[in-house]
Amino acid sequence: MADPAGNKAFPVSWDQFHRDARALAWRLASLGQWKAIVCITRGGLVPAAVIARELSIRIIETVSVASYHDYQTQADLLILKEISPKLIADSGPDGEGILIIDDLVDTGKTAKAVRAMLPKSHFATVYAKPLGRPMVDTYVTEVSQDTWIYFPWDMGWSFQPPIAKES
Repeated sequence: MADPAGNKAFPVSWDQFHRDARALAWRLASLGQWKAIVCITRGGLVPAAVIARELSIRIIETVSVASYHDYQTQADLLILKEISPKLIADSGPDGEGILIIDDLVDTGKTAKAVRAMLPKSHFATVYAKPLGRPMVDTYVTEVSQDTWIYFPWDMGWSFQPPIAKES
């Protein structure tokens, strides 16, 4: 199965994503106490909710970054909503003790932009691709750069053709 651009498809169910987000929470739990989560919207909202529950974190902030404007091609990075100045002031200018959560790091452009806002924060994603991997401190699963992850919130029920094509 491949996406329209010819990438390998990696469909993720709600059950699998929940398991992977909990696995990320397990890894983060052993690293200390966290003051707050900054999730990168929109993809970071779901894992941030799971991680906040599992680690008993009550403060969840968002930073809205758009890099995919048509669901297939990355374009210019747009910061649509910045991190609350109060959270930055309360945590210190470098963001120590803050978790940045996203569903995926792809090329690392978004991660680099957000990491610059909170350079001493801990960046965690559920999935990581090789180009973006150096920007992430903790992740659960690495996938190849030519893999397109279909997240459960982007999918509906439909027929899936077999992987092997008929000759």
